[in-house]
Amino acid sequence: MGSFSFRPLARGDFALLGHWLAQPHVARWWAEDPSPPAIEAGYGASVDGREPSEAFIACRNGVPLGLVQRYRLAAWPQYLRELAPLILVPTGAVGIDYLIGPAEALGRGWGTAMVQAFTEALWPGDAQATAVIVPVHVANRASWRALERAGYARIASGLLTPNNPADDWEHYVYRIDRPAWHGMFNFHHTV
Repeated sequence: MGSFSFRPLARGDFALLGHWLAQPHVARWWAEDPSPPAIEAGYGASVDGREPSEAFIACRNGVPLGLVQRYRLAAWPQYLRELAPLILVPTGAVGIDYLIGPAEALGRGWGTAMVQAFTEALWPGDAQATAVIVPVHVANRASWRALERAGYARIASGLLTPNNPADDWEHYVYRIDRPAWHGMFNFHHTV
């Protein structure tokens, strides 16, 4: 599957991110304005460290392939309230969002490999992370299948606000817990 690495999103990546967000396979699920002002408004605070989320460019063999975001669920109380009827969110739980940018990269298993590599790197990079919880719209089969192949388990289904207002509210919720052996050491490596 190739080697994956993750580097923090920088403003120099905004044009690439805008291009990816404009691709039909991404726009279908992310529904974000790909214009430069919208990218700045949506990601500038994260790049500057003024928002409780971190965004990374995922590279496969050194070539940018996608975007992965991580965030502590407790930093978003409204989101926690929305999840509460479906699941008990453990203290320290993290959420992730992800996308594969180039259309020619689809259907090769790289999304699964990217999610798996990011998850494996997350544990030593965040000693307080207890679990990763990811809601996915039920119609986004490629996304939830990637999670399953990366070792995530479906733990619930129910109604959550969709990313794309054109969608209904039906979602699956996936979870993976910190492997027991990761709690034995305090790593300082970051994703």
